[in-house]
Amino acid sequence: MSTGSPASLGPAFYSRIVVAVVLGAIGLVTGVALLVAITAEQSQVARPPEIVTVLGMQLLISEERPPTVIILAALLGMVAIALTAIGLEALAALLTLTPRRNLLQRLRETSRPVLNTGKVRVTALVPAHNEEVSLPVTLAALARQTRPPDRVIVIADNCTDGTVAVAVNMGHEAIETIKNEHKKGGALNQALARILPGSTSRDVILVMDADTSLAPDYIAAATHQLEHDPELSAVGGIFFGEPGHGLVGQFQRNEYARYSRQIRARRGRVFVLTGTATMFRATALIDVAAARGIFIPGEPGQVYDTAALTEDNELTLALKSLGGTMVSPPECAVITEVMPTWRNLWRQRKRWQRGALENLGAHGVTWATVRYWGQQLGIGYGTVALNAAIALMVITALALDQWIWFPFWSTVGLIFLIERVVTVWRAGWRGRLLAATLLPELAYDVYLQIVFVTCLFDIALNRQARWGHVQHAPARVSA
Repeated sequence: MSTGSPASLGPAFYSRIVVAVVLGAIGLVTGVALLVAITAEQSQVARPPEIVTVLGMQLLISEERPPTVIILAALLGMVAIALTAIGLEALAALLTLTPRRNLLQRLRETSRPVLNTGKVRVTALVPAHNEEVSLPVTLAALARQTRPPDRVIVIADNCTDGTVAVAVNMGHEAIETIKNEHKKGGALNQALARILPGSTSRDVILVMDADTSLAPDYIAAATHQLEHDPELSAVGGIFFGEPGHGLVGQFQRNEYARYSRQIRARRGRVFVLTGTATMFRATALIDVAAARGIFIPGEPGQVYDTAALTEDNELTLALKSLGGTMVSPPECAVITEVMPTWRNLWRQRKRWQRGALENLGAHGVTWATVRYWGQQLGIGYGTVALNAAIALMVITALALDQWIWFPFWSTVGLIFLIERVVTVWRAGWRGRLLAATLLPELAYDVYLQIVFVTCLFDIALNRQARWGHVQHAPARVSA
């Protein structure tokens, strides 16, 4: 595996390499699975269904099930995946011992004082592009923090509305970007270039979206983590969807609820430091800027890689490549916007998914990225498996003259249904009801998989990626 960033053959080249690797691995796994299934099926003796009377009704019951070898192979596969996950967690712990981290720390400490105090000073950065409608809600939530930030700076990025006036009227600083052509990452780089040179080891930077509201204890919980764990580089948020926007909004809230459950099950060990709200040590960001172009991709001296579509995912990879440790405790909850329409959702998810693939292309295959490569392979194989299963069920249903019950598959389906409901429990009764109906959520999963496949084609054909900005309706600020 490589230890640095890929050579300068261009991001498009390495993104296409990612596509080729993902498609090749998916094809290999799918081929092996089909070969095993066909071999086992040929040795299976078909048994006709039996007529069984249940509550006065005659039902056709078939005792057919997959061959024992297939069931055993599936169980062994799940065990292998679990062991792999454990191995990756151990690898993540070992990554914090990288010599890069110690080298950067020694270089940093020769140029700035190191304070022994455990108390941190919080500066909140809120990048905003025409967010005069949602910004008051965000700033009001900051004001309600049990541990308020010491400084709040709104970064007005190419704004043509009253974003700056809203920030100033609510008693906060406002920085206007200068000729920024690099979206959120460029805006943050301009602000951090002003702030980081004067930072010390007690400074922490909260980066949050202008359409996000923090839970009242977010800053208190995050600063507690940073003050009691000097090795911690960042504290991320666990995000939940805002109410409203009908069925498309509920799909997203269910999705976010499942993700938050995964993070809680992993005891806060985070996949991605979400751009909705994350608190960083200033020294960790200084290290990232110093490592750009040497150990990790990007322009030297810049914290955010402006070539990345998803700056939060890329910064997570950058920190992990330098041995940074991070956590997302359950107390650090945030409420963020959900996409109001399917068109908005399509644009958002294309940016997220393509950004993740391109970030892997930029960082290459390293010990810090191996888990994320596996995640993309899992998404790809899941796309093949789910759509193949749906196609098989449709073909079976159309081929049967009379409905046949399969106890084995009914039991598997019931377990799957229970899992879907339990994992969205925190989404409320609407989320549980949607999960219990099953088919709509399966359709939503297929929708996201179509986004994934579209991104693979877009990268392979070198199509230009586009951002999308949601126009917000006026909202009232609670007192």
